[in-house]
Amino acid sequence: MKRTSRLFTALFTCFALVGAAVAALAASPVFPVDREFYPYYPSLIKWNKSSVPFNAPEVCSGCHEKQYKEWNGSVHSLAFKDPVYQGELNKGVKAVGHEISRQCEGCHTPIGVVTGEIKGPGLAGLSAIALAGVSCDVCHSISGVTHQQTPARVAENGSFIMSPGVESTEGQILIKRGPIPSHDECGGGFHKCEESPLHLQANLCASCHQVYHYDDHFPIEATHNEWIAGPYAQKAIMCQDCHMVDIPTFKRSADQFVKPDRKEYKHYFSGANYLLTYLAAGAAKITGDEELAKSLMAQYEMAVERLKSAADLELSPIYHNGKLDELKVRVKNIRAGHNLPTSLTNVRQMWLEITLKDEAGKVVMSSGTLNADGSISEVARNFASDGMGKDFHFAVNPWEVVGFSKHDTIPPRGYRDTYYGLHFPADLKNVTIEAKLRFRQADQKVAEALLAAVPKDINLEQMYGLKAVPPLPVVDMVVKEATVETSK
Repeated sequence: MKRTSRLFTALFTCFALVGAAVAALAASPVFPVDREFYPYYPSLIKWNKSSVPFNAPEVCSGCHEKQYKEWNGSVHSLAFKDPVYQGELNKGVKAVGHEISRQCEGCHTPIGVVTGEIKGPGLAGLSAIALAGVSCDVCHSISGVTHQQTPARVAENGSFIMSPGVESTEGQILIKRGPIPSHDECGGGFHKCEESPLHLQANLCASCHQVYHYDDHFPIEATHNEWIAGPYAQKAIMCQDCHMVDIPTFKRSADQFVKPDRKEYKHYFSGANYLLTYLAAGAAKITGDEELAKSLMAQYEMAVERLKSAADLELSPIYHNGKLDELKVRVKNIRAGHNLPTSLTNVRQMWLEITLKDEAGKVVMSSGTLNADGSISEVARNFASDGMGKDFHFAVNPWEVVGFSKHDTIPPRGYRDTYYGLHFPADLKNVTIEAKLRFRQADQKVAEALLAAVPKDINLEQMYGLKAVPPLPVVDMVVKEATVETSK
């Protein structure tokens, strides 16, 4: 009897402990947040606060004129002033409040967030350093990252540490970090230099190029994850090796897995956001700053050329019983070190447009053409994502997207095949097939909604010369044509 009682007690204790453990697990959040460790949450920036000030980019230009001119006109310099971003931010604040939207501000103007200057959407009354977005002192003050401490335990939402300097018995000491070994003359007496291996790593960029939902921590943008799962990470080709160089050097890095020489790195931060630099060039012309307008148009042209260099198409006609019946189009990601497209893949649009013409050049079949209102045909092959909210229904706003119902982007050095059933008059002996891989940064209606939502202190007509939202520019990344027989 005693043995039975002891066994019962042991089993009861065991089950109680298991039950308590299960209950505790159920009560624990999947993504625990340490609010003391991350005082600017949902932005995950950390600031080693001191009296040492941050400096506006114009201060840095005194000694680093070349680097300043490269940066001035880059998407980093426009990150906060971007009217599309400001429209999105304004919509987000109205929907979920400013505290949550700080997640966005933490990467678009980090210094403005930690100093408390940014209190909402808009540009009025802000200092030059807050308006400068991702400026010199943002990147060169970074002393570390906290990727392993974030709620998702990966890089997300600005998980870096800024340390612009230290206080000493001799006063304030400014410290700037970068990949170059320090030497006695470095900083010219204005600041000290500190060699930083982090500035040669993709981990530096990952902090902001991974955007997770502010509460559910779903990866809305996962560019670093895409890179780390691909061959460029395996070959040690970092973000900087493709995005901080000119186009010929980018092609060499991507094609041959060869790292650039030190002298080949620039502060362009060139990506695919050609719309932003195009709009900003128009704004610079309105103010009469022709030098800046020229720099911005150079950035625009680099972005377009980068898109045109990133992919390729293969056309394969398919015959059944000797008759041309189908077309296989293989879309290849040949140079992007991340997925194609990347960033906000539920907003970006990269699609195929197929046209068949007869011997006289008359179109006999098409697929993927734009509708009259600028929207993409529902049957077009669009390599993108469909976001969904907590109700599992379609969602496009980043504060609503907690999953993808479709995620159909192309991994680095990967491909996607699309098949088309072909229809044309039976008497044709030959048809000419034209395939285009097309890209634009958002759906026309999405862009119109965002630009319509800009804060009141941003006058699109005065600043950008926009009386109405024009049709969004489309870049033809690849165009391939082939004339094939209709029978064999």
